Amino acid sequence: MIVEARGLSKVFPMAAGPVTALHDASLRIAERDYVAIQGPSGCGKSTLLHILGCVETPTGGSLLFDGRDVAALGDRERSRIRLTKIGFVFQRFFLLPMLTAWENVELPQSEAGASRDRRRARTAELLEYVGLERRAGHLPSQLSGGEMQRVAIARALANRPGLVLADEPTGELDEATGGNIADLLDRVNADGTAVVVVTHNPMLAARATTRLRMASGRLLGPGERE
Repeated sequence: MIVEARGLSKVFPMAAGPVTALHDASLRIAERDYVAIQGPSGCGKSTLLHILGCVETPTGGSLLFDGRDVAALGDRERSRIRLTKIGFVFQRFFLLPMLTAWENVELPQSEAGASRDRRRARTAELLEYVGLERRAGHLPSQLSGGEMQRVAIARALANRPGLVLADEPTGELDEATGGNIADLLDRVNADGTAVVVVTHNPMLAARATTRLRMASGRLLGPGERE
């Protein structure tokens, strides 16, 4: 089991009073799982994803990653999990604009301490994997939206994570390009990486083997209405 979440909650303090973004959410993600989480805007999907990715700290409940209680880990250990065990893909790509496609994919490997030869081999492998080996020297501003998302997926896979978390990965793309990205995520999962995707896109969600729905900060049970 990669991730086991038990009764997660998240409350944000606000001037007008506390806001509960997540309430009593429990789920398990195993190796090779493909999970889609759907629901209306503001229902807590991204908050849940950020907690699963060890980016946000839950207010209540517990999160186990590879059997280890994340709350018991120090900042350095949590950072190491994010860097080497989890790959992140975002709606707006978040590539570093001053770095080429090659450099964006190579950077997390450098941060993880990979040797130069290993970085070069892995980066070349990944850019070929996403079909962008001929665009390696281009800056993000010279790439299309679909190409930027392909670079972002390559970057997410750079350190061979067991889990990829994707937050609206087709949200900035047209239907055809979004379909291509969905095909790529299918391939990532088929090649052995667990994928959790938050999406409003029914085409993308339909590809997952497990589909979950959220409403008002809660994961809904089978047949439960929003």
